[in-house]
Amino acid sequence: MECNANTTYVISGVAGMTGSLVARRLLDLGHRVIGFDNFFAGSRNDIALLSSSHEGFGFIEADIHDACAMDRLFADCKENVAVGVPHVFINCAAVVHTKYFYQIESTFATNVLAMRDSLDRSIAAGFSSYINCSTSEVYSMNSWEEGGVREDSPVLLATAAQSLRTSYATGKLLTEHFMLDRVERGFIKGCSIRFANVYSPTEAHDEHIIPHIISSLQKTGSVTLLEHAKETKRTFLHNSDSCDAVLALIATESALDGSIYNVGTDEEISIVGLVNKIAQLLHIYDLVINFEGTRSADPRRRLLNLDRIRERTGWSPKVGLDEGLRQCIEYRTKGMQE
Repeated sequence: MECNANTTYVISGVAGMTGSLVARRLLDLGHRVIGFDNFFAGSRNDIALLSSSHEGFGFIEADIHDACAMDRLFADCKENVAVGVPHVFINCAAVVHTKYFYQIESTFATNVLAMRDSLDRSIAAGFSSYINCSTSEVYSMNSWEEGGVREDSPVLLATAAQSLRTSYATGKLLTEHFMLDRVERGFIKGCSIRFANVYSPTEAHDEHIIPHIISSLQKTGSVTLLEHAKETKRTFLHNSDSCDAVLALIATESALDGSIYNVGTDEEISIVGLVNKIAQLLHIYDLVINFEGTRSADPRRRLLNLDRIRERTGWSPKVGLDEGLRQCIEYRTKGMQE
């Protein structure tokens, strides 16, 4: 699996956990990477490490909505494309934490308008391809089928009256339409990736369920979950595997036909089971789980069918949940000791 060694990769949201690791992987392969981020949810430390360890990395602190900054960036890229340097855009910039899904204007602006703008700027600058990071949230209330929901399974979206958090799923679904439209019109190659519950040992925010559980148990020996967590099951994808999927798709030109790809695992676990597993790894045996509150339009199960990406690229997840959780705990424990 190889990417064109002469290609420059432009990554939005490069300070985030997925963007920064994709950047590192590409840099380790000898590519040039230009990344930008406004540090809304990203890590300055990750950017400092990339800058200090890789000469081929260029960083711009800028908001994806900053038209002047985007004008300068894409003008430079267009000049390089003109002299024969292929460019690929990887869109990792997004409003992704659940608490922000209820802020409709900012979610729409970043996840939809900014995506469309960067896609059309990439086309105008002559980029060869565009990778659109979407989400399994688009399946909304139809998130489970025997064998996993497929990319062409019908989508059953919760309405605004049921939950405003559906703004995230609705917006990401619309970006997939933009992606397919531009590919089918022959403007660019590309695809959309529906990630399912990506986690990382280095994730700095406790809003997501795995860091929330680990942090709570390490601090208090107890954890608070939503009431319906008693019945909820999910799969969890290690960030290393999500980045491998991105690189596998980039390296498979035939896969960049506007298609949508599910990227997740088959390892489904209940949220209560996840808490118990983490507690065991932390050697906590008098575990206390509190349940309070609820969240509407939150499906009880979400399982993706991975046949399409497996068949087209050969990608499969490699990091099992037990190993991934051990990595998360080791990283956080080390951080607490320093």
